[in-house]
Order: sequence, then C-alpha cells, then structure tokens
Amino acid sequence: MTGRLELHLLAPSLFWPDPSLDAIYDDLPLPNLAGLLAKSARIEEAAQPIEPWLCRTFHVERQEDWPVAPLTLEIDSAESIAAGDDRWIRADPIHLRIEQNQILLADSHVFQISAEEAQQLTDFLNQHFGEDDRPIELLPLQPDRWYLNATAMPPASTHLLSEAINQNMAARLPSGTASRQWRTLLNEIQMLLHDHPLNQSRERRGEPAVNGVWFWGGGTLPRPATSAYTHVWSDDVLARSLARTARIDHAPLPATAELWHRSATSGSHLVLLDALYRKSRYGDAYGWREEMKALERDWFEPLRLLSRQGKLARLTLTDIGTRGAGRFVLTHRDWKKFWHRIKPFSSYLPR
Repeated sequence: MTGRLELHLLAPSLFWPDPSLDAIYDDLPLPNLAGLLAKSARIEEAAQPIEPWLCRTFHVERQEDWPVAPLTLEIDSAESIAAGDDRWIRADPIHLRIEQNQILLADSHVFQISAEEAQQLTDFLNQHFGEDDRPIELLPLQPDRWYLNATAMPPASTHLLSEAINQNMAARLPSGTASRQWRTLLNEIQMLLHDHPLNQSRERRGEPAVNGVWFWGGGTLPRPATSAYTHVWSDDVLARSLARTARIDHAPLPATAELWHRSATSGSHLVLLDALYRKSRYGDAYGWREEMKALERDWFEPLRLLSRQGKLARLTLTDIGTRGAGRFVLTHRDWKKFWHRIKPFSSYLPR
C-alpha cells in the first residue's frame, strides 16, 4: 500500500554561478527540466552553501562555526569515536598553489590521497607536535577527512572548506580572538608538509602535493537534529550524519529517479544532487554541462513523467548557488496550468 509521496531535490549550482558566461546554456536542450520549472511556483531564497542549508533544515544552530566536525565524526570513525562534550574541528588535507600572487586552495575532489598516505602524513605531524607537548593530534578517519580534538585550544571562527575552494586563501583565514594561534598552526603545518618525502614522490608522479590542511566546521555536538523529512538520499557525509542524528532513514544517492521511486512509496524525501556543485566550484564549465545533460536524462525526465501521472504529491527543486537561490514547488494540479508555457531553461535564471 502506498501513501502520499513528496520529493525535495536539493541541486546546488543548478544555474551556472558566473553571470558573464550565460553562453554556457547555448545548445543545451533541457526540455524536461524547463517543463518542471514552467509549471512550478517560484520562491526566492537567500544564496548559501550546502552546509548551512542542511544544518538549518535539520534545526542545528551555528556555534563559532557550523558544527560539521562533531556531526560527521561518528560516521567517519565507524562509531568508534564519540564526540561527547568535546570540541572537534575538521582539518582536511588540501593542495595549495600560487597563482597571480594569490594562494589558491583545492580539496580532494581534484586529487587522490590514499589511507596509507593520510596516515603517514598525520603520523609525521603528530610526532612533531608531540615532541613539543602540544595537544594536537590529527585523526585521518577518512583519507580526505581529518579531525582534531580542539577542546584544549581556544575556539576560532573559520570559513567552510566549500567557501575557500579555488579562492584566495589569505582572505579566508581563521578570525576571532584566537585567530593568530590558528593561523600560525596552519603556516607551521604547511612548512612541515612542503618538504615531506611523500609529497616529493607525489610531485615526481605528476600528482598534486598534499601541502596543507584546512580547519573548519568546529564545535560541540549539538542537540539531536530534527526534520520533517522521513528519508534522506545522499552521498554527502554531513547529510547522512544529520539524518542519522535525527533518526531518519538514509541511503546513498540512487543513479536515477526511477531507481529512487522503486524504493520510495510514501513519505517526505530529501535528495541531494551535488554533481553540478562539484563542477562549478572549480569553474569546470564543460563538466557542468555534461552533468546537466546526465541529470536531464536520469532525473528530470522520469520525474516529469511521475509528476504528471500524479505519483508525486509535491516536487520541490531548490538551488542554493552563489548567483542566487530559488525554490520551485510543483504539484500534480499545476500541470493543468496550460497558460504557463515552457520557456528555454536560461529564462529561469535567478533575477
């Protein structure tokens, strides 16, 4: 027996963030996505990164930072480490490069790091700090997600890793009364990693050096998250962690809407489609277009059919890109609005 089924698609960077490149939509037919948007009611929203949107959606309040680290800690540690009342911060491995007198930051979406490499680098750093009797121990719980128990260190306000990617690092360093201590630590780690034999080997192989870490997402574990959703579908560790703390069913992102619908018979479902976001952060226009074509085929075409057939009581599509944000809400009755004619996708750009 099936009940009411609602779907909320969170698709950051649904619209290309750079307004000077509107030609990116040329020769990019998206009839199904345009058809969904044409019949939807549009609600303007404030642009924001994924992490604040997810935290707010699950009623998690900001501390010095959005408390990503204590939320993702238990999943990344396979529940072997509990956040407790301690203050945790992410210390993710990054690659830094100099370009036009700026230091630009790249995360693990553009380089590979193995578990063995992560362990080797953190062991090296931890040994150095241990010799100075400093309370710094980096935990490589996942190769690309490292953690630091920062309870013994003064808190600082940091920038999300997603905000710093491909941006000038100097403008996004820690701030607050303890910022100097955290900035000094960042510089020290960079110097230690710069000449590490592992990085020299990586560079000889043509791979980016892992020559820094990025502190972000610090805080203590918030009270249990809550949400109106009954299911979350995502490969994002924060989305899965929030669903877990809210005791909501969660699963990896299905490859297509058809596969999702086979498992979704009722309830309110949140699906995070972040492929466009990953491409836009690095200015990969070609990759963004290819991902958009795949979403049109694998998600928007079947969802348009499901909605028209009345199999979705409500379909919500939200973009929270830097160019602007908007929420498009569609019900089965909206398909009767014959006067809402389909326009080219580019006509729905944020105002």
